[in-house]
Amino acid sequence: MINLNSKIYVAGHNGLVGSAIVRKLKKNGYKKIITATKNKLNLTDQNKVLKFLKKKKPDFIFIAAAKVGGILANNTYKADFIYQNISIQSNLIHGAYLCGINNLIFLGSSCVYPRDCKQPIKESYLLTGKLENTNEAYAIAKIAGIKMCESYNEQYETNYKCLMPTNTFGPNDNYTDLVSHFVPSLIKKIHKMKESKNDKIILWGSGKPKRELIYVDDIADACIFFMKKKTKHSIINIGSGKDYSIEYYARLFAKVIFKNKKIYIKYDKSKPDGTKRKVMDISLAKKYGWSAKKKLKKAIEDTYKSYLKEMKL
Repeated sequence: MINLNSKIYVAGHNGLVGSAIVRKLKKNGYKKIITATKNKLNLTDQNKVLKFLKKKKPDFIFIAAAKVGGILANNTYKADFIYQNISIQSNLIHGAYLCGINNLIFLGSSCVYPRDCKQPIKESYLLTGKLENTNEAYAIAKIAGIKMCESYNEQYETNYKCLMPTNTFGPNDNYTDLVSHFVPSLIKKIHKMKESKNDKIILWGSGKPKRELIYVDDIADACIFFMKKKTKHSIINIGSGKDYSIEYYARLFAKVIFKNKKIYIKYDKSKPDGTKRKVMDISLAKKYGWSAKKKLKKAIEDTYKSYLKEMKL
């Protein structure tokens, strides 16, 4: 049983989701939290990962470490995305098994599901159709991680769970132009617009694709909830269950950041839209007793405050 004295290793503790998991663990009273920076532990090095796990002997592992990015990064660095993600997750999952660590959570992504599958997306839709081309390499790596966990559970009777979060945002996000997802990119664009006293913004694509968002603290809450929960299922969707268009988000974010100022949106239709619609079926998570709690407007406010602090603006 995992308790407050259990040793918990959070791989990727400096990232968006990993840092939120650490905050939540500390808030809930967990004292023995294990972390390691990239300088101290290269997660793509199998031998170093195995030595680390043998030495630290964690009772539980959260695999929040991953190479991530938006459409541009996914399209530009396909080889890096597939190699690094498969290496990181394979080393941690196999290393956990070799060290007798029977409990872990692997964090995937909603992009593992087929591009044109029915909405909302059920866990059973995995591998039933063609993936979205713009993030195929990343998705294939994450699917490999899911299947690895399922295979180890079947063959070795481990308790490896896979949580599939939808588009996640919040404190400690990445605002670098080349790698940022649409939410940090949107915040950065709207802030620059506010500073320059401009009222025009350029968005990629048509603005019509619909996306579901979830605040990162809700993801962390789900991680700790399912860390302690016995489940029959190895893959569980984590989301808000609500989706809106990119244009809707742009206007909502502007309303929060600009305080009701109207904006004019220009669409760069030479850029890809990505998947037309992506909203998760979260009924399974709800059956187990978990649901997202943070209201969208408050989440945007808190994320923007954090952005100003992080960027020292």
